[in-house]
Amino acid sequence: MLYDAYEVQRSLLAGASRLAGLGAGWLNNPSNPFGYASMGPMVAAGLEVFAHASAPRGKPEFGINEVQVGRKLVPVVEEIALRRAFGQLKHFQKDGIEGQPPLLIVAPMSGHYATLLRGTVERMLPKHDVFITDWRDAKLVPLADGRFDLDDYIDYLVEFCTVVMERTGQRPHMLAVCQPSVPAFAATAIMNRDKHPARPKSLTMMGGPVDTRCAPTAVNTLATQRPHAWFQRNVIATVPMIYPGAGRKVYPGFLQLAGFMTMNLGSHLTSHWEMFKHLVVGDDESADATRSFYDEYLSVCDMTEEFYLQTVDVVFQRHLLPRGEFEHRGKRIDPAAIGDTSLLAIEGERDDISGIGQTKAALDLASRLPASKKQYHLAKDVGHYGIFNGRKWRENIAAVVERFIAANG
Repeated sequence: MLYDAYEVQRSLLAGASRLAGLGAGWLNNPSNPFGYASMGPMVAAGLEVFAHASAPRGKPEFGINEVQVGRKLVPVVEEIALRRAFGQLKHFQKDGIEGQPPLLIVAPMSGHYATLLRGTVERMLPKHDVFITDWRDAKLVPLADGRFDLDDYIDYLVEFCTVVMERTGQRPHMLAVCQPSVPAFAATAIMNRDKHPARPKSLTMMGGPVDTRCAPTAVNTLATQRPHAWFQRNVIATVPMIYPGAGRKVYPGFLQLAGFMTMNLGSHLTSHWEMFKHLVVGDDESADATRSFYDEYLSVCDMTEEFYLQTVDVVFQRHLLPRGEFEHRGKRIDPAAIGDTSLLAIEGERDDISGIGQTKAALDLASRLPASKKQYHLAKDVGHYGIFNGRKWRENIAAVVERFIAANG
């Protein structure tokens, strides 16, 4: 019923958004005298903000068509290197550029699409052969395609690393942003244990919940204050019949988004108020910056029930990885098996999702890895989103990652 009620509301808001957009366009028309009245710009701006906030959204595009490599502007073509039911391996092919170190960026499966890392991809493209995990919206995956849990996520990463090596002839470097730090770390330990030929040369973990007992945040507290059954009863919904995945149990993206919006409601309201003021005075450039951010931020997708509940249980409630009890397909994962993959942990000083120390814990867990193969970086005055996107990422943090990859190539 929850998902059905949401779809009804979404349909109503879509119509209201369209009408508001038409009204804003009518008032902003230079030939309309009402647009020049004292209240005209304010009403038009209000309608435009509402239209944007309530508009229906699908999966965004990366839209990266070219990149500057040295002094040369090189075309970029997106291609699918491997397609699986719950995700695909996307490759950003640069025409005429060969031999660059392959980099597998692992996008979070946490309610947003991989395009949330557009800025991450753009910054790493000039010097690396970039691949990214492009996870699929669970409501679009038919029940016939089976389940997808944390074990499957790890299997996908192992397979993706293998494909990257087959295509490039080199062992990949891996960059995990936020939530996938745990499965990426686990996959790295498994591949090192098995002496897998495609094991990562390096693994960079950014703002990841490796050990959420360190500096717990509001997100961590929510997971520990409620029993596992509470999440199963209250946040799991059934996909409606209008989607290909009808009948699948999922954690809906709109619930995830509501949670994140509530955590920082004041800042989101301020952002839209600033957008309104920019529109009133005709500062479209500043308003467009807010639009671009929320076009991405408000585009959400669903996670399978089994993946979400297993992650809550294993990572946030029982802390199995740092306690040495995390298993994959019934076999215990030993972080000490990592001996051939260099590790970089990056944390944001103002991260309110993954507290300071949660990602760094991975360096201590890899107890047999020489200190020369471990590195830690604390990004000053940076929040969670700023670790992998924005000016500080582009100018400071990305350079740390680049140097680390080059030193361990």
